[in-house]
Amino acid sequence: IMNSEDLKPKPPAKLAPQGIRTFTVCRQIDETGISGQGIVIEGAVLATGQCIVHWLYPPPRGGIAIFDSMEDFLKVHVHPHPSNKTIITFQDGETTTYPTEHVGG
Repeated sequence: IMNSEDLKPKPPAKLAPQGIRTFTVCRQIDETGISGQGIVIEGAVLATGQCIVHWLYPPPRGGIAIFDSMEDFLKVHVHPHPSNKTIITFQDGETTTYPTEHVGG
């Protein structure tokens, strides 16, 4: 049961949501011949949904890109290259291989 205090409007929090979920991007094949095979990116999804990726190529520092969302990152760097058979693995063990397999139904 909610009390009357719970139902009153509240001012916005002073701080943005907090929490980071890290992941790696592994390309089983390198369609373009630029980044190479294996783990080519380490990244993080922030609590706000923004996605930061650190390309591990070119050495020695790679490059950093920021996307508004994980989906925006996937649209640019994963979905257009299905032959790479990209595997994204999160720190909690959740893994997705792209293109994803669709089961008919």
